[in-house]
Amino acid sequence: MRASRRNTPSMNIMCAISVILAAVELVPASSSAAERTKIRFAVGPYQPTAGDTRKAYEPFFKYIADAVGADYELTVTTDWAGIAIALTNGQADVTWMGPWGYVLAHHQGGAEAIATVKYDGKPTYHSIIIARPDLTIKNYPDDAKGMSLSLADVGSTSGWLIPTYYLSQKGIDPKTYFKYRDGASHAANVTAVANGQVDLASDYNRNLDAMIAKGLVSKEQVKVVWQSEPLPNDALVVRKGLAQELTEKIRAAVLAIDEDKAKEIMPPRYTGWVAATHASYKYIEDAGRTLGRIKDGN
Repeated sequence: MRASRRNTPSMNIMCAISVILAAVELVPASSSAAERTKIRFAVGPYQPTAGDTRKAYEPFFKYIADAVGADYELTVTTDWAGIAIALTNGQADVTWMGPWGYVLAHHQGGAEAIATVKYDGKPTYHSIIIARPDLTIKNYPDDAKGMSLSLADVGSTSGWLIPTYYLSQKGIDPKTYFKYRDGASHAANVTAVANGQVDLASDYNRNLDAMIAKGLVSKEQVKVVWQSEPLPNDALVVRKGLAQELTEKIRAAVLAIDEDKAKEIMPPRYTGWVAATHASYKYIEDAGRTLGRIKDGN
C-alpha cells in the first residue's frame, strides 16, 4: 500500500510561486517604454555643417520628446527643399523649418504650422543681400546690374523666395540682370562674399549674426546692401494626420518655453515661441503664388 503524500505549507508556497512565475513569463511585454510614441523630428540646414546643426538644435527636440513622454529621432536635411519633401512624404512628423518650406509642405501635403519661433524676443526676421565691402552700391539693385549674384536653393525663404519676389516687383529677372547662380547654402553664400568669390549673395540676418559671433567671418568682410520688410520667423510644423492630442501637447510644450529655458535648449538669441496658424504665413504664400510656385486652387 502506497503512503499518501501530504502537502506541507512550505510546499504550497513554492507551488504558488512557481505558478506566478510561469504566469509572468506568459504575459506579453507591455512596459511603458515599449508603448512610448516615437516622434520623427527634422530640421533644416541652419548651421554650416549637419553636425553643427544637430549639436545646436537637438536639445530643443529632446525637450519636446521628454515633455510629451516620447522617444525621438532627428534628421538634419542638407537643403531647404528637402525638409518640405520629408514632411510631405510622411518621412517626418514634426519639423523646425523656414516659412517658404512650410508653405510648400502645406500646399503639397497638408502640413500645419503650430508655432513661430522668437529671435531676440521677436517672431520676425529679415532677408538680406550682402556684398563685398569694396563695391559702391548705394541703391540695390539699381547700382548692382551685371554683378555676380548667388542665391540659396529654391526652398529657402530669405535666400531665394523673398529676394526673387522683390526683384520681380521691380520688373527684374535676376537671371538676366545679374551674373546669376543659385542653390548655395546660406553659410556658403556668406563665405563666398567674404572671400571675394561673388559680388552679392542672399542671406538672413540671424545667420549673418551667428557667423560673425562665431568668428567665421568678420563685420569688415561683408556689408548689407538690402533688407526685406519683417518676415514671419521659422515655423514649428506638424505633418498632416499627426494625432491631435499629440499635436496639442507639443504646442503647449513649446509655448511654455521662456527666455531662461530657451538659453538652455535653443541656439543663441532664440527666446521662445508664439502660437501660429497657416494665416501667419500669408505674406510668404502670396509671394510664392506671384512667382508661380503655387498654382491657384492649391
